[in-house]
Amino acid sequence: MTVGRFRTLFASALVFAFAASLQAGFADEWRTTSSLIGPSKYGDNFQRYDYVNPDAPKGGTLNRVVIGTFDSFNPYIVQGSVAAGFAQFGGGLLYDTLMEQATDEGSVSHPLVAEAYKYPSDYSSATYRLDPRAKWHDGQPITADDVVWSFQVLKANSPMYNRYFENVTDAVAISDREVEFHFSQKGNRELPKILGDLVVLPKHWWEGTDASGKKRDITRPTLEPPLGSAAYKIASFKAGSEIVWQRVPDYWAAKLPVKIGRENFDTQRFSYFLDDNASWQAFTKGGFEDFRAEARAQRWAVEYTFPAVKAADVIKKEFPLTSPQPMQAYVINTRRPLFQDVRVRQALTYAYDFESMNRTIFFGAYTRTDSYFEGGDLASRGLPQGKELEILQQYRDKLPPELFTTEFKLPVYDTPQSARENLRKAYDLLKQAGWINKGGKLVNAQTGTQFKIEFLGNDPVDERVAAPFMDNLRRLGIDATLRIVDDSQYTNRTRAFDFDVLALASFQQSNSPGNEQRDFWSSKAADTPGSRNLAGIKNQVVDALVDRVILATDRDDLVAATHALDRVLLWNYYMVPQWHLGKVRAAYWNKFGFPEKQPSYIGVDLDSWWIDPAREKALAAKYKGVN
Repeated sequence: MTVGRFRTLFASALVFAFAASLQAGFADEWRTTSSLIGPSKYGDNFQRYDYVNPDAPKGGTLNRVVIGTFDSFNPYIVQGSVAAGFAQFGGGLLYDTLMEQATDEGSVSHPLVAEAYKYPSDYSSATYRLDPRAKWHDGQPITADDVVWSFQVLKANSPMYNRYFENVTDAVAISDREVEFHFSQKGNRELPKILGDLVVLPKHWWEGTDASGKKRDITRPTLEPPLGSAAYKIASFKAGSEIVWQRVPDYWAAKLPVKIGRENFDTQRFSYFLDDNASWQAFTKGGFEDFRAEARAQRWAVEYTFPAVKAADVIKKEFPLTSPQPMQAYVINTRRPLFQDVRVRQALTYAYDFESMNRTIFFGAYTRTDSYFEGGDLASRGLPQGKELEILQQYRDKLPPELFTTEFKLPVYDTPQSARENLRKAYDLLKQAGWINKGGKLVNAQTGTQFKIEFLGNDPVDERVAAPFMDNLRRLGIDATLRIVDDSQYTNRTRAFDFDVLALASFQQSNSPGNEQRDFWSSKAADTPGSRNLAGIKNQVVDALVDRVILATDRDDLVAATHALDRVLLWNYYMVPQWHLGKVRAAYWNKFGFPEKQPSYIGVDLDSWWIDPAREKALAAKYKGVN
C-alpha cells in the first residue's frame, strides 16, 4: 500500500468514526442533514449550495431529446414505457421525496418534504417530521397518511423500492406530521437515512376518480397527468412523441436551501426520436436539444465540426466527475444454462479486446473498468488481507481458490502475441467446459450443438460496441449475433430477463453502498422481474456479503465488506467489464448562463443553469427555430 493511499484510508476512517460518534451522541434527537460518511461541509446551518447563483433568473425553455417512446406516467410499476421527467427511483420532475440527496456531497441528504428526522441508537426505527408548508399542486397539505400510503404501494409494486426498503416492516402515522418507520433488524446504519429517498405520492388523488368517473389504479399504466408536489407539472403531451413540463409558479419548496438558485427553466420540453443518429442531427440543427451529454468518443473527437460549433453558438465543455464510476459491462444472463458454468463466462471475458477498441474506435478516451465499485477506496485491489481476508475466510470452501492467491486481472490485448494468448486461454476454458472446435464451429462435445450467443441492444450504436467482441467470439467458433430492438421491446425484455447478453448496461454505485446492493446482486432479486439483478446472480456467498455490507458497523468495516463483495463478484465473471471516463462531456447551445463552478460529485447540475434571454433571442433569429 502506498503512503498516499494509507493516508486516504486513515483519514476516511477518522471521518467515519467521528460521524458515528456524532450519531451515537445525538441518537433520538431531531436532525436536519443526514450523512453516512461524515458531517456535511455545510455543518448544521445549510442555507444553499455554495456553487449556485441565488439570483439566477427564471424563464425560458430547455429543450431535450429522448430516444424511444412512452406510454405511461406511472414509473413505479413493471409495466409500460415511462415518459421523460418521471423517475423509477426518486420523484423526477413531478414528486418530492422526504429528503433530497445532495448534489455536491456523497451520501448526504438535506430536508425537502421532511424538515427533520431521528432514530434510536440501535437503528431499529426512524421517525420523519414533515414540513408544515409542504403541499400538493392542488393546495392540499402533504400529510403523514400520504407518506404511509406511498411506502405501502411502492413496496408492493416497485421491485426497486421493495429491495431498497426490504428491512422496513411498516410505516405508522403517529400524528399529521410525523411518520415512524419500523425495521426488522437492528444495526442497519443506512436505513434511517435512506428512508429520506422515499418519494411521496398523493393518496387522495390516486384513490380518486378521473374525469370520466373511473377509479384510478396505481398498479396500472396511465396517461392521465398525475397530481404532483415538485417544481414542475405536465403542461401538455403527445403520446409517444413529446412531453412538455411547466414550472409551478407557487412551488411550495422554492425557497428551501436545496432549491435556491435551481430549477430555473419555465418550460422543459422533451422530444422523442427513434435513435441516436436522428437525435444527433436534431441537435446540430438547433431547436430540439439545447444540452447534450455526449456518450460517443468518436463523435466528440471528430464530429463537432458543424457550422454552429465553428461560430461558437454551440459550446463543447468537459466537466470533472469525482463520484464513483459505474460498472458498465456486457451482462451475461446466468439464468441461461449455457452461461451457468463459470469457465464459459471467464472465457467470454478473455475473448474481449478492450485495448484495440479503445485505440481504434474510442480515440483512447477510456479507462478499463476492473471493479464493481470503481473509483475511491471501495474497489478491491491486490490480494485480500486484514479484515477483508477474515471475512472471506468464512466462505473459503465456496470460493475459487485463486481468489486468495492471485490478484484479479482482466486480460490485456496490447500486442499480437497477447491477442493470440488470450484467445487460446478462452478456448482452453471452453474446452474444459465441454466445448470443442469442429470444422471451425464451437460445438458441445456431447450433443454437437453449436455455441450461440445473441447480444441484445436498443440503439444502432450498440453495433459498434458489440461488433469487435463478436468478431473475436466468431474466431472461437461461436455463432455470435446482435439483435437491435426498439426501446419498448428492450425495456420489456430486460424486465423479463429475456436475453443472452446485454450489449451495454450500467450499474451506478455510491460512496456508501448499502441496501440497494440487494436489488443489484441478491438471489431474491434474480427471481424478481424488473429488478436490477440483470445477470441473474444466485450465490449464497454474495447474499451473505451483501448483508455484511448493509450491516457494516463503521467505515473500516464497510470498506472491508465491500472489498470482499467486489472480489467475489469479479471472480465469478458475471459480466464482462467495459470502460469508464471520469468526466462529463457536454455540448450546449450558447443560450445559457450557469455557475462556472459545477458540483464535481455529479459533474453537471443542469438545474443550476438558466436561460439568457438575449442569447436565446439571437440564436432563434439566426437559426430560425432555436428556442
